[in-house]
Amino acid sequence: MALVVVVLGAYTRLSDSGLGCPDWPGCYGFLVVPHAAHDVSTAQARFPDAPLEAHKAWPEMVHRYFATGLGVAIVLCAALAVRARGLGLPLRLPLVLLGLVVLQGAFGAWTVTLKLWPQVVTAHLLGGMTTLALLWLLFIRARRIDPYPRDGRFRAHAVLALAVVVVQIALGGWTTSNYAALACPDLPTCQGRWWPAADFAHGFAVAQSVGPNYLGGLLEGEARVAIHMAHRIGALVVLAVVGSLAVRLLRAPAWRTYGAALGALVLAQFALGISNVAFSLPLAVATAHNATGALLLLASVSVNYRSFSPRASERSELRA
Repeated sequence: MALVVVVLGAYTRLSDSGLGCPDWPGCYGFLVVPHAAHDVSTAQARFPDAPLEAHKAWPEMVHRYFATGLGVAIVLCAALAVRARGLGLPLRLPLVLLGLVVLQGAFGAWTVTLKLWPQVVTAHLLGGMTTLALLWLLFIRARRIDPYPRDGRFRAHAVLALAVVVVQIALGGWTTSNYAALACPDLPTCQGRWWPAADFAHGFAVAQSVGPNYLGGLLEGEARVAIHMAHRIGALVVLAVVGSLAVRLLRAPAWRTYGAALGALVLAQFALGISNVAFSLPLAVATAHNATGALLLLASVSVNYRSFSPRASERSELRA
């Protein structure tokens, strides 16, 4: 469900549907997108400056429905964890997730009320990815059966890989929230040059003022180029760090499944990134790019878990 919410959020953002409903948590004051003539008239009277576009309102509301369902599921996880405390199951992690999903709800509301302020949109994306990663970690821990022993040989490399993936996800969020994905329409150069004029000071001015409306972006061209170039450089770093880790894991018999997953995902993600530029950001490709980034994050978490977690026998001894 968390993965679905992340993908739906990407689709909503990339289809310019983030303000499809100008209010929160409803849509023009309704629990569903208004469609009857009377309801549409009422909606327009309530928000005369925000014409109703049903094809944008529905993606936004579907995303909210699934996010609400995810919130309920996390509340149930936390309740079950409290009820089962003392049985060796994780307790703090479900409670952290409970706090995180409440914060995500607030970011969802601020995304609308602050009119797609890039800082909030990026934070909302990172919060969604963090929720997904922690749920995956909770699932791994709750299985209580680890067929693989701890292996710290790749620990430092795994931590570095996870770090660069997280930074690249943040850069991707900053790129889309500032509408900089097509600031460089060519490959491998940018606007016909290897290093075009780029304004990093304004491109990464995270203290910029709010509003009035960030739909379509407010930055100048050189600032958007700076953001795009940073994301491109980040992609090369991820390819080098995660790719080299995948090669190392493939050479270790007990790690080959992890290495194959990491290698396939990082190559797919790199190819999707190139396709976004080459084909001028098709919605399906851009959404798949977000989804593959989420899966790459989960694979990185899995490698780190195995690098740090004790053997199953050691956990049994600790519980005893």
